[in-house]
Formats: sequence, structure tokens, C-alpha cells
Amino acid sequence: MLTTAILVIHILVSATLVFLILLHSGKGGGLSDMFGGSVGQAAAGSTAVEKNLDRITITVAIIFAFTTLTLALRLQ
Repeated sequence: MLTTAILVIHILVSATLVFLILLHSGKGGGLSDMFGGSVGQAAAGSTAVEKNLDRITITVAIIFAFTTLTLALRLQ
């Protein structure tokens, strides 16, 4: 029962992580350009949208790593 719950959380976190990574800007642009971040990026280096997106992505990645390790240890 607990393994099933962790597996469901792991699948949701996996899909969320893929989505968040795709939102990051590459060489040409990304989420920050959709909100006018290209103007602020020249002045400040990094916009608030990008910083918050980085924080959210790191948090989701840590949850992903935790669920991966938990599933690996439970399924031995």
C-alpha cells in the first residue's frame, strides 16, 4: 500500500520535473521571454521568474531523488 502511494507520487513528480525543465530558457529564450524577461535580463542578469523557476525545479528534483531512493530500498 505504501509502495503504491510512493510510486504514484514518483510518477507525478517525474512528469512535473520534465515540464519544469522544458520551461527553462535555453540559448534563445524560454519562460522568461514570455513575460518580458529579455529586457530585465540585460539589466539584472536573471529575472525573478527564472530564480523562482530554478528554486521550484530544484525542490521537485530533490523530491524525485527521495522517491527514487525510497522505491529502490523498498523493492529490494
